[in-house]
Amino acid sequence: MAKRKIQAAFPSKRVFDLLLSAVGLVATSPLLLAVSVAILIDSGRPVFFLQERVGLHGRPFPIVKFRTMVIGAESLTREVQMRGDHPLVTRVGRVLRGTKIDELPQLLNVVRGEMSLVGPRPVPGSVAATFSHDDFRRFTVRPGMTGWAQTHGNVAMTWQERCRYDLFYIDNWSPRLDFLIMIRTIAVVLFGEEHFCGS
Repeated sequence: MAKRKIQAAFPSKRVFDLLLSAVGLVATSPLLLAVSVAILIDSGRPVFFLQERVGLHGRPFPIVKFRTMVIGAESLTREVQMRGDHPLVTRVGRVLRGTKIDELPQLLNVVRGEMSLVGPRPVPGSVAATFSHDDFRRFTVRPGMTGWAQTHGNVAMTWQERCRYDLFYIDNWSPRLDFLIMIRTIAVVLFGEEHFCGS
């Protein structure tokens, strides 16, 4: 029932995503430019980091972020997610990760229809390959810039725990839940995961 409800809402959810992400790109364009310059000065090119992730119906797409690690970091570590104090994270990268500004370029992914503002976070194919049959239900919706797991302790969670939060979102989706997640996301950005998440 919940799956049919969220699928039926796809057109209106997509219109909301498109409008809000387009406005967001325009509104944050000075910040995006300033961050691009800061990255160039701090560690050079490239400014953006692209990585293949798994999206709606299991289709791969390139997720876009500001680069926060040293050049070639992917070949130096197999860690999927690193904390901001990791030695491979640049000086500017620490600030971007701490404020979540590194995620802003994903508004482009939302405009292109590869992502939603709210939904399960997209994962690399190597992580998706470890999912159980039930976990694959997270691919029945567009992945999101933020989600239920990201407002409940994200970094400290295992992938299995995140999947449980993602499935909760899918099974209990409503416009009100999307709104709640966006409000909680703002609180996480303002006050930090360690002060807000887990509640």
